[in-house]
Amino acid sequence: MTAGYICDAPRREFFDAMDAANIDLKSFTARFYRKLTGSDIGPVLDTIRYAVRETDCWVELTTLLIPGENDQPAKIAALGRRVLKECGPAVPLHFTVFHPDHRMPDNRRTPLATLLRARGIAKSVGLQHVYIGNAHDDAAQSSYCHGCGSRVIGRDWHELSRWRLDDAGGCLSCGTPFPGVIEGPPGSWGRRRQPVRMRAPGG
Repeated sequence: MTAGYICDAPRREFFDAMDAANIDLKSFTARFYRKLTGSDIGPVLDTIRYAVRETDCWVELTTLLIPGENDQPAKIAALGRRVLKECGPAVPLHFTVFHPDHRMPDNRRTPLATLLRARGIAKSVGLQHVYIGNAHDDAAQSSYCHGCGSRVIGRDWHELSRWRLDDAGGCLSCGTPFPGVIEGPPGSWGRRRQPVRMRAPGG
C-alpha cells in the first residue's frame, strides 16, 4: 500500500517490482491535500496514472471518508468520474471508515450509511468494482461479475465466504474474466493476519 507520493525515478523502480498495489487517493481536491496532509495532489495523480497506464501492476485505490471533509456526494461523484477517466471502469475503488484517532480525535467515525452512499454514487458514474472497508457489510465488500452480476467472491471484513472463479479467474456462471491478479482457489486462513517475508533479489 502506498500514498502514491513518489518521484519519477523511484516510481518506475518501485512499480517494476510490484504485481499489485493499493494506492491511497485521499480526496480529489487540492484543498483537502493541502489542509489535511500538507502536500499536493498532483504527484499522487501522476503515480496513479503511471501505474495504471504504463505498468503491468494491478492497481486498486482506497479513499478514507472523513465526515465533513471529503464525504459530500458532489465530491464523491467528482472523484468517481476522475477515476473512471484516468483508470477506466475496472480499477477497484475502496471507501473505508475513518476512526477518530491520532491528530483528529475530535472528528466522528464514518457512518456505514456514508460508505454505502459513496459506493452507490461511484457505481452510478460507471465504476464497476466499488467496495467498502473496515465495516461489516458482506454485500458491499463482495465482488460481482461484470458480465452476469453473480457474486464471484464473497467477503465479510477479511474473511472470504464465497469463491466462484475458475483457475484462470473466469466467472463460473458465465465465463467472463474477472479483473485482477487471480491465483486459484483461496486458502482457509480466515481473518488471521499472515506474516509477509521479503528477500532482496539474489538474497
